[in-house]
Amino acid sequence: MLTIALLALVCASASANDIQARSSSYNGEYGGGGGERFSHSGYQLEGPITAIRVRIDNNYIIGLQVRYGKVWSDYVGGTQGDLEEIFLHPRESVIQVSGKYDYYLRKLVFVTNKGRYLPFGTDIGRSFSAVPLYHNTVLRFISGRASTLINAIGLHWDSYRRY
Repeated sequence: MLTIALLALVCASASANDIQARSSSYNGEYGGGGGERFSHSGYQLEGPITAIRVRIDNNYIIGLQVRYGKVWSDYVGGTQGDLEEIFLHPRESVIQVSGKYDYYLRKLVFVTNKGRYLPFGTDIGRSFSAVPLYHNTVLRFISGRASTLINAIGLHWDSYRRY
């Protein structure tokens, strides 16, 4: 009888850990097939996303850089076009990303939990809209492929943990 009770307790705690671990989700990749792979997964340890730099021209998203806490990620993409930069307010997080793409990324729109709508790029191409799978999760980091343009983007969602 004691063995059955211990087995039930172990199974219950394992189930609770499985439920708790299910807060991360992924959307993407949105874009074409070329470019070199990149991932900002290690930067999420620096803190939440606090700023985003997007380099654009009349047709494409040329480059991306994201600030995690106080640390800027490596820049990915090309050097042509205009660099735009947005800073998130304290306790502001990205809760939705939409955009347009074909062989390359053409438009990105970041929506925050404070109701801000932050668009970059041009309204041409196939549409996508990405939101986290789980409640109370936010954009934690990006990945994708880049060359002289941003070929594709992937969006990684999770709850914000203080490390």
